[in-house]
Amino acid sequence: MAKGFLAAVLPFLDGSTAFSVGPAVQVQQVATSVAASAANQERKPQISVETSGTAVAASSLAVGLVAGVACSALAKGGAGRRTRHNSQRAAVALRANPIATCETSMGTFKIELYLDQMPITVSNFIDLAKSGFYNGVHFHRVIPNFMCQFGCPNAKDPFNPRAGTGGPSDGEYPMADGSGKMVPRRNGGNIPDEFTAKLPNEPGTLSMANTGRPDSGGSQFFINVANNSFLNWFDTSTPSKHPVFGKIIDGYPLMEKISKVRTRQDCPVEPVQMISITVDGA
Repeated sequence: MAKGFLAAVLPFLDGSTAFSVGPAVQVQQVATSVAASAANQERKPQISVETSGTAVAASSLAVGLVAGVACSALAKGGAGRRTRHNSQRAAVALRANPIATCETSMGTFKIELYLDQMPITVSNFIDLAKSGFYNGVHFHRVIPNFMCQFGCPNAKDPFNPRAGTGGPSDGEYPMADGSGKMVPRRNGGNIPDEFTAKLPNEPGTLSMANTGRPDSGGSQFFINVANNSFLNWFDTSTPSKHPVFGKIIDGYPLMEKISKVRTRQDCPVEPVQMISITVDGA
């Protein structure tokens, strides 16, 4: 079956990290102070702080910091160890997401990869990019006011009639979140669907291509140049389910330009090549 996406629709696709309050402290004065601080924060409007694609609730952060200071000052033994563990987890949650730099024959753009919210899908992309899988591949399908699709190994030949049907080899790849876990690629290099974070297919977002069947995504992805909410995996208006796993943070006008090149059957007449993809921060 062809690996081009939207097979079922076109012949023609919040997570937030809140800091916990921390371990209970058996000191009445501290407990009272923490409770008072939490009550004060609850009366204030929550302010979201964008940190590498993760919305961090500022009120929860404030309460967590108050509790953390109190615990480190007064708690002993197991409570102290739990506090240090919570601090370590907080540091991991605030770690910057990786950035992919995509150099094409028409220019360069950069993408923030949402490793914090989409670790399975992003780790697959990072593994392929670092192996050089995408180098020399061409955009094989571009549609203005819709999207640009890329990532089929058959598209190293820009006019290959099988462009859009290929994927990586079967095997496995490492999670890029430091967990040490391995994820399988099966049945033509396909990875597990990751329908978790409700990230919309809006302009500039990077989204997984698939055939419409479960677990059929591999190396192909597309970049939206319109608000394509009907492609969201959590939108029930169509059978299409395409999870977003990144967004252009620099160079988005280039993607709009690529989407408007002259085409023949949606394939650019003058080939647009991905010269290289490099990933920093993973």
